[in-house]
Amino acid sequence: MTHTCRGTINLATAFITTSDSCTIVISSGGNHTFHLKATSEVDRQKWVTALELAKADAIRMLEPDSDEEEPDKHDIQTTIKSLNSKLEDLNTCNDLIGKHGSALQRALTELEQVEGAPDVSSKIKVINERATMFRITSNAMINACAEFLELAQTDGKRWYKMLEHEYNQKLKLQELLEQLAKDQNTLEIQAKKSMLPVTGENLGTVVSGSDEDDFEDALDYQEVITFPGTQTPSHRRTDSDLSFETKLYDGEQYSTESDIDDTDAPEQTIGLYQTKIHSHSACHWKKMKKKATRINNSDNSREAQKPASTALIPKRQRRLIISPKPNYSLNLWGIMKNCIGKELSKIPMPVNFSEPLSMLQRITEDFEYASLLDEAAECEDSTEQLAYVTVFTISSYSTTINRTTKPFNPLLGETYECDRTDDLGWRSLAEQVSHHPPTAALCTEGKNWRLWQEFTMGSKFRGKYLQIIPTGIAHLVFEKSGNHYTWRKVTTTVHNIIVGKLWVDHHGEMDIKNHKTGDNCHLKYYPYSYFSRDKPRKVTGVVTDSSDAAKWVITGTWDTQMEIAQVLQVDESSKRPVFQTGPKRVLWTRVLPPPGSDKMYFFTQLAIQLNEPEDDVAPTDSRRRPDERLMEDGNWDEANRVKVQLEEKQRAKRKKMEAEAEDCLKRGEEPPCHRPMWFKREKDEITGEMIFKSTDKYWTCKENSEWTGCPDIYL
Repeated sequence: MTHTCRGTINLATAFITTSDSCTIVISSGGNHTFHLKATSEVDRQKWVTALELAKADAIRMLEPDSDEEEPDKHDIQTTIKSLNSKLEDLNTCNDLIGKHGSALQRALTELEQVEGAPDVSSKIKVINERATMFRITSNAMINACAEFLELAQTDGKRWYKMLEHEYNQKLKLQELLEQLAKDQNTLEIQAKKSMLPVTGENLGTVVSGSDEDDFEDALDYQEVITFPGTQTPSHRRTDSDLSFETKLYDGEQYSTESDIDDTDAPEQTIGLYQTKIHSHSACHWKKMKKKATRINNSDNSREAQKPASTALIPKRQRRLIISPKPNYSLNLWGIMKNCIGKELSKIPMPVNFSEPLSMLQRITEDFEYASLLDEAAECEDSTEQLAYVTVFTISSYSTTINRTTKPFNPLLGETYECDRTDDLGWRSLAEQVSHHPPTAALCTEGKNWRLWQEFTMGSKFRGKYLQIIPTGIAHLVFEKSGNHYTWRKVTTTVHNIIVGKLWVDHHGEMDIKNHKTGDNCHLKYYPYSYFSRDKPRKVTGVVTDSSDAAKWVITGTWDTQMEIAQVLQVDESSKRPVFQTGPKRVLWTRVLPPPGSDKMYFFTQLAIQLNEPEDDVAPTDSRRRPDERLMEDGNWDEANRVKVQLEEKQRAKRKKMEAEAEDCLKRGEEPPCHRPMWFKREKDEITGEMIFKSTDKYWTCKENSEWTGCPDIYL
């Protein structure tokens, strides 16, 4: 072949050696090696000779030949016609050889049957004629073969050059595309750097050109946000003015501008936002300062009223790394082609597609930034508390940015506890309460808050992408205020399942409702689009009170950081309301994974510690699951074998339960069904739907090491 690809070695650069009397070793000089075994030493030597001759021919074809010109299309067509003509001659000779050979064989047969001498002489004459025709035809065949071979050898080198030229052109195109992708990435990084928010110190530097006394509080500026349906208030602009446009709802736009007309005022561009700093009067700045100071003072008073938090001291030293992910090759398409259109939970997946965490551990990972809920519990304003809760729900998606592997499907009755009260201030319990449809129940307790949710989903594999649609609901209650919030997760899509690099995107709309006060936050996760000018992974939202009045604006990206800004004034004179906001506050910033996370399934520090072995957990805990533990230790082959055994055991148990249920129905009795160990299905007072709630017995049983009644689900 003209170049090395998967499954081949280029003979021109191959190393041909012999290891013993019958073995031939062909190596590419890298990781690719063929071991061939001949039947005897003579046979081995024939193979070595043939390979060395082929290698010499391959090297000769690679040598440049300046005397020959690049073949054009006319020469190629002429050569093909000549080869076709020679091939027809060969076919004709082949037919004649067959015909004359049959006649010769027939004459010899008749000779054997002749007894008289006169007949023998006549038959010998016929045989001589047949043999002469056979020899002539054979010579013609040999000549035609020689001409065909000569023609093929003459033009073979030119064809090889033509193919090599096309291959080089393809390589150049690939390099250009790679360079284009690198340039685009560089431009995106530079654009992100140019759009970083300006700090109060930098802003003060910009406006201090005329009088420091008048502009010492320049950081207390205001912004105006125009929502869909409005027109920007008319005012004069210079050509250098920039408008901020961000798609908020259904692709519509809103802008952030100053509300006072002063074309001579200095400007400061903050990311995509543009804020004008007006210098026409010191009185104007004093009014702005007084208004903003009232807001800041209320925030400071709330901070001052916070009790001094008790320092959390970890009870144990937790691990910082796990075994690196082994490099196993797998025929992805061979497995996936039979899975198109099927439910994800019904597809038997090898561990090669998974990560050493179960779905129970994965949903527990949502609490990596639970400190946001601790801060929300201290908020006096319910709308500000809702803003903190909203940012918490967004932060749970940050761990999925590079996590394209699939968690283990939990076995029915499998549990997972995560007690981090000593260092993180919360503890959670999750249990797989149903298998079809797959449903997990979770309950988490923190500092003055309690969260429980039912995680179930619909999913389909469509060939190019995998779509996961969560259908469960989450509840959050703060003990101090009694505020009760509910929300549902948005859709998650994993792209490039078959070809290309896997990447995850979250998109859709989410409403977070406070059922006590009537406050609501409407969020929109924007789907990634190559042709969109929006920032990738963008999320925007507005917090409104019970009267539908906007109180907070939330902007950011689910993989980097989220900001909030308080709405100070609303202009409803046009179709789209215009909200004037105060300075933005960064509530959450993503903590980057530890070094080397790319070799540890892109786990965060919390994810690395989720499957750390613990002795006092329940027998059904995910940490005790053998196939998951084998995978984490790098023994994937054994993990696949054990995984099949666990699934067969669960399947046999389910069939037995179905048979018992059928017998009960025939007898008119109530059929048995699976009953969760630590959760109970109840009617939710808020939504009116049935939901699994914790029985609050697990932690008491753990203190007493009382695990009687736990099902036997592992090997």
